[in-house]
Amino acid sequence: PPPNVTGSLHLGHALTAAVEDTLTRWHRMLGHPTLYIPGTDHAGIATQTIVEKMLVKETGQTRHDLGREKFLEKVWEWKDEYGGKITGQLRSLGVSVDWSRERFTMDERCSKAVVEAFNLLYEKGLLYRERRMGNWSCALKSAISDIEVEYVELEGRTFLEVKTHKGNPEDKLGRYEFGTLTSFAYPVEGSEETIIVATTRLETMLGDTAVAVHPDDPRYTHLHGKFLCHPFVDRKIPIITDSILVDMAFGTGAVKITPAHDPNDYECGRRHGLEFIKVLTDDGAINAQGGEEFAGMMRYDARIAVEKALDAKGLYHGKVPNKMRLGLCSRSGDILEPMITPQWYVNCTNMAERACGKVRDGSLKIVPAEHEKTWFHWLDNIRDWCVSRQLWWGHRIPAWFATKVGEVGVERNDMGNNERWIVARNEEEAMKKAEILLKCPAASISLSRDEDVLDTWFSSALFPFSVFGWPDQTPDLAAFYPTSLLETGLDILFFWVARMVMMGLELTDVLPFDTVYLHAMVRDKEGRKMSKSLGNVIDPLEVISGCTLDSLLAKLDGGNLPKKEVEKSKKDQRADFPDGIPECGSDALRFGLLAYTVQGRDVSLDIKRVVGYRNFCNKLWNATRFALQFLSDFKPTSTLLTVELPQSKIIAVRDRFILSRLTHAVQAVNDGFINYRFGDAQGAAYSFWIDDLCDVYLELIKPVVYDTSEENKDQRWAAQATLWVSIECGLRLLHPMIPFVTEELWQRLPGRGTLGNDESESIMVAPYPECNGEEKEDASNHRNVAVEEGMATVMKIVKACRSLRASYRILNKTLTTFYVEVAPSIEEAVRAQCDDIRTLGRGETVLINADPASVPESVGIDVVDEFTTVKMDIKGLVDYDVEIKKLEKNLGKTLPLLKNLERKMGADGYGKNVKEELKKRDGEKLEGLKKKVGDIEEAVGKFRRLKELESK
Repeated sequence: PPPNVTGSLHLGHALTAAVEDTLTRWHRMLGHPTLYIPGTDHAGIATQTIVEKMLVKETGQTRHDLGREKFLEKVWEWKDEYGGKITGQLRSLGVSVDWSRERFTMDERCSKAVVEAFNLLYEKGLLYRERRMGNWSCALKSAISDIEVEYVELEGRTFLEVKTHKGNPEDKLGRYEFGTLTSFAYPVEGSEETIIVATTRLETMLGDTAVAVHPDDPRYTHLHGKFLCHPFVDRKIPIITDSILVDMAFGTGAVKITPAHDPNDYECGRRHGLEFIKVLTDDGAINAQGGEEFAGMMRYDARIAVEKALDAKGLYHGKVPNKMRLGLCSRSGDILEPMITPQWYVNCTNMAERACGKVRDGSLKIVPAEHEKTWFHWLDNIRDWCVSRQLWWGHRIPAWFATKVGEVGVERNDMGNNERWIVARNEEEAMKKAEILLKCPAASISLSRDEDVLDTWFSSALFPFSVFGWPDQTPDLAAFYPTSLLETGLDILFFWVARMVMMGLELTDVLPFDTVYLHAMVRDKEGRKMSKSLGNVIDPLEVISGCTLDSLLAKLDGGNLPKKEVEKSKKDQRADFPDGIPECGSDALRFGLLAYTVQGRDVSLDIKRVVGYRNFCNKLWNATRFALQFLSDFKPTSTLLTVELPQSKIIAVRDRFILSRLTHAVQAVNDGFINYRFGDAQGAAYSFWIDDLCDVYLELIKPVVYDTSEENKDQRWAAQATLWVSIECGLRLLHPMIPFVTEELWQRLPGRGTLGNDESESIMVAPYPECNGEEKEDASNHRNVAVEEGMATVMKIVKACRSLRASYRILNKTLTTFYVEVAPSIEEAVRAQCDDIRTLGRGETVLINADPASVPESVGIDVVDEFTTVKMDIKGLVDYDVEIKKLEKNLGKTLPLLKNLERKMGADGYGKNVKEELKKRDGEKLEGLKKKVGDIEEAVGKFRRLKELESK
């Protein structure tokens, strides 16, 4: 998805870029025609909100002070500044996009597509204008769609800050009361009787146009058809009967009806033909219809005033705590108001059915498949999409209201004049349609364009084909549409993905892509969503280039966060990054983010783990540069892996081992990419380089490549050839995930430029390593399980050799003699790698299954398993008295710690008064100290026995 142009990218975008670019580079190296298009989204509400805040902060002006044209100039300036920043961030992340095709959702090409789509939907009868109940943000002064609503559950009486209000003078923090049910009475006309009703939104009583009772409720039978007197406005309120809305058992059994400000009341009002009286202005103040006493008050100030006025009239009957759910605008945080307004809607019913059908019949694959249920939940319950927004920034709706010059009384918001709205591709076309509609010449017609803009997601829904030039039949559209893969976050499955599928099917009659891969949400290490409002958003460049704590704090000061939230965020930043963020590089960031991508789980990102992958990149660099010294006199060929090495009769077991592990890694990484298991692919590549190539093979071949004698010529060539293949292929394997360092190292490999006409100029377009089958004759498959199992046994022996040397404190420069006892079933494999055991175990001599009589008594012993035992001759290598003295000194320091801890844990009240967490920690520490004492005492006893043996 094109990132919002509202500012800079965060680590969630970095994960998106890492996944998408990894797939792009992988497919490109597999030889597939590959296109990855960059772009930014104009983000209507978000951008307008941010620029308005900036304007107020810098100049004290609102957008209305500037006017529409001047304000839009400011927004374009903002876009030019931050759009460039986003582009720079994407370049730093190394994404291999086609910059020549970069798009902005309000550029000329995308804007043309938006106008055409609006017109086509209108011409198909799927787009219409209607006055109906919807969500209204008083802060934005705009309608918003149902899926842009966030809900908070209130357990009862709750005080909340309302940013659009000056503050409640009766609360010391200026907060307003929510979560209460207020009861009040309406007097019955011409009677002393009253009817008591209750509401959680007392201010809406100013727009009441009825009170409903159940037709079967005997308490109110005598009042059917009567009227109530509104206490504040000159309005008679009819008593109606409604069995759908009214529950006789709840409260008094009487329900106040405000058709213009409540969804349920709206439906009731339509059933009974009630008057719809709107009592709120667009910014949430009481208008003249709400009564002279309250006109001009903001809605929650009016709530307080209405309560007091009812009390003064003796009509107030108290309030009680009440559980309720508040709808908030996900963009502004404002408490939403149900409001009747004229808006443009898209009928999504048939489109949603087709989108569901494509998933059910397998044409569209959603990965992970568990998210299909979310897809069906949204689309099976879809409502018509409100696509108009009362904003200035965005695609202005291509509709004009037509009147005759001098005509009066024709209101554009009167639904009776809906036919006067003309949808067209431009004003010239609108005028021609108006001439036909009004049956008069253009000179007698006045056209007024709709002030509203389209929902941002409308243009985003067209993105898969608008970027290729649709509605024009361009070469790009023919070549690249429909696309293959959509990769995005789970949180916009409906906002964006479903709408792209619906629009693609409706406007192009094909699916815009056949696979949807949904990556997890990136959260901070506490599991909180990364959000500007929490101040925990990290710029990828801060990880790539490093960032001081002062810079992180200064960024918070320069943002739009309220002062109170700035201080809280600073506290969190100081705790998380006391020394700032160290420089990690983009390769480490990408590799680290991919490591986190376990399907279906959110990513709780700890920057320290990314620093760990910086160390991997350093090791990759150092290991390759170190290995290059072994290859200074080696001349590779383009057929080493497929011809020379497979046919060679001189490659050693260690060479076969690393080629087998390389084949395994190639299979595992490709399988990970194919199945969108990027964490598995990353882990397989990491393990090959660190565990197999660096820790084992490089160490094993050192004596081979350092020996330049004529007798060792063939063994040396085999080791060099295998090393070159392993590094070259290993770099290509890593490249989609780690583009920068792999390109740099690959270009430095010997033989570059001498490998024939098919040699690639860049690793980006070099063939990706693949294994095409399991058959032994397949030259690309060097997998040898028997050799790997043999090496696993050898490495156990090597570990035992190293452990023995460490336990007896043998210096590195001192080589030792090892006696290895193995079962007959593995003896041949172990003998074949005797030299390798000597190399890695730092042995002077390694004897396999030696005559027991030749094994001295002064040996250290390590029992590896039931098949293998390793013994080391230590005669003359250890000064037992010195070692015993060191150990006894250590024991003298450890025993008091153990006794003190035992005394503390045995004290009275320890079990009752100490927290479980501390008891657990103490218990672990106690076990550790006991083990240490036992190990020291065992070592002292061992040295004493050996001293005694050697003295005989």
